[in-house]
Amino acid sequence: MSAVLHSVPLSAVPEQSFKPDWSRWPLAQAMRLRVVVAHDDNLVLWALSPTPDDVMLREAVGRQVAQSLRWRGVAEAMLSDLLAMGEADFEARGTLAQMGSDADDGSDEATRTQALSVDTISRQSSPVVRLLDATLFDALKAQASDLHLESSPTGMVIRHRLDGVMVRVGDVGSREVAEQLVSRIKVMAELDIGERRLPQDGRFKLRVQQSAESGVREVDFRVSIMPSSFGEDAVLRILDRSRLSTEAQALSLEGLGFDADDSAAVRRLAGKPYGMLLVTGPTGSGKTTTLYAVVQEINDGRDKIITIEDPVEYQLAGVVQIPVNEKKGLTFARGLRSILRHDPDRVMVGEIRDAETAQIASQAALTGHLVLSTIHANNVFDVVGRFMHMGLDLYNVVSALNGVVAQRLMRKLCTHCALSWQPQGADLKAAMLPLDTRGQFFKAVGCSHCRGTGYRGRKAISEILLMDDALRDLIVTRASLIKIKAHARSSGTRLLRESALACVLRGESTLEELNRVTLVE
Repeated sequence: MSAVLHSVPLSAVPEQSFKPDWSRWPLAQAMRLRVVVAHDDNLVLWALSPTPDDVMLREAVGRQVAQSLRWRGVAEAMLSDLLAMGEADFEARGTLAQMGSDADDGSDEATRTQALSVDTISRQSSPVVRLLDATLFDALKAQASDLHLESSPTGMVIRHRLDGVMVRVGDVGSREVAEQLVSRIKVMAELDIGERRLPQDGRFKLRVQQSAESGVREVDFRVSIMPSSFGEDAVLRILDRSRLSTEAQALSLEGLGFDADDSAAVRRLAGKPYGMLLVTGPTGSGKTTTLYAVVQEINDGRDKIITIEDPVEYQLAGVVQIPVNEKKGLTFARGLRSILRHDPDRVMVGEIRDAETAQIASQAALTGHLVLSTIHANNVFDVVGRFMHMGLDLYNVVSALNGVVAQRLMRKLCTHCALSWQPQGADLKAAMLPLDTRGQFFKAVGCSHCRGTGYRGRKAISEILLMDDALRDLIVTRASLIKIKAHARSSGTRLLRESALACVLRGESTLEELNRVTLVE
């Protein structure tokens, strides 16, 4: 139930003492939004703020404080005194950290989670709230992975990330409305609406119903606010957990786009009793999804499988999944160290970010565990260089490593509008291909089924490096990259560009995608 809000001029209220009510409005939120909820001498409930007329601030407080609430403007000095007293009180009782963690962990999540549907949008009286809700609803309908709100000299540009590519979907023609949209997002994510000079990160959750027939599902939004030349930009990462959970049940290497030979190679690596399998690539290349598919396939109930992730994206039956919580001190390294005392057979580490995590992971692989993880590198040959940069013992790393999979995501042609096309010599030359290249080529056109992009869906392309004794010896003796690549190629390693070209020649994608996703080696 929303609070009933009344505005009272400062001059209309006599000076009196106020007693903050931290149970109704926690100190952590009071410090973040610069507003204190307090009782006066007559037990009337007030919201004390230097900006009492801020509509977005009123709405943020009103969603949680479900009681008649009066607003009063106070000086910054008075607000700071109330917050300082509250902080000193909680520190004295040793509960300040707990108060902050309760607010961060979402103990009042049910109060903060809002509904989003066609009906709620049409009933919304505030134009700004209605515009943002409609924008969020449209992004969900388009199955965008991210929503970008970018400030401009005249207002704001709205873009979706669809299949990994940015698509412009609309504009806001007023800088004032653009600022109000960002303020509304800050309120929903419980960020400081007064801070416009520093980046901020937060999150919120919506209960979404896209049609009368569909059920209600919860969707998480990760929010990043960044100051820019013309105001503030907002990027919202969309995590539709119900869709991800459904997809997780059908996850397979073939379903992700791996061909038969690559699927067999990955399964062979994942089927080893111990050692380390790494998946590498840039952000957004599908590394974690590939690991989920591997875990799903090897999870036959006979092994103890534990994962540590940031965040847990897919819920896997029969797998112990632990989310990283750096605010509480649960990092990848600390979590992995604890996991190894929990008698696992197979361990999935969401990402190797630092030397400590890499050291523990390689030691675990050498002591009888199968370790699956991701690491950021451009190709399979750069992975060893990453470990060397971290200062790890090269012999231990290559001894633990079973293999490396490098991958990218390549857009697939929309089957409704793809146009058969035979490239000319200039087209092949521009794509760095031999002039005698033959295949089934298509061009992306665009239609209503693919929102005018010409592409619908993505598939994984990969290069796989299988470790053997000769390759380990070359790496430990620090042989040249040319020799290492030559040995890998002779052992059957297919480069990323070759994998992507095979997709193009089969008519699954385009020369444009080939050059967008891969480089000529």
